[in-house]
Amino acid sequence: MKNLEPPMSSEFESSKLRNAALILWPSFLAACLLEALVFAMVDPSELNWSGHESLPSRQGVYTIAFFLFWSISMACCGLVLWLSKPERQVNEEELSD
Repeated sequence: MKNLEPPMSSEFESSKLRNAALILWPSFLAACLLEALVFAMVDPSELNWSGHESLPSRQGVYTIAFFLFWSISMACCGLVLWLSKPERQVNEEELSD
């Protein structure tokens, strides 16, 4: 039977790269989907900005919203990855502190 445990600390760099990929790629896809869904229903030029004179352009609103969606999605993916750590790994981290 194959060992399905995550890599040990000797593979720390590849583990960090893997974790970054597990956070960044799904969150990027989620941000793309959210961007498409939100702006299929909302026109940025029709948003009310509380009377501010310097409004961002339509493309500026798309860009700001995309990075906001991506940040929120990264936080969610990071939380899921953090919560999915096996007990052995959490115990090893507690002992090393």
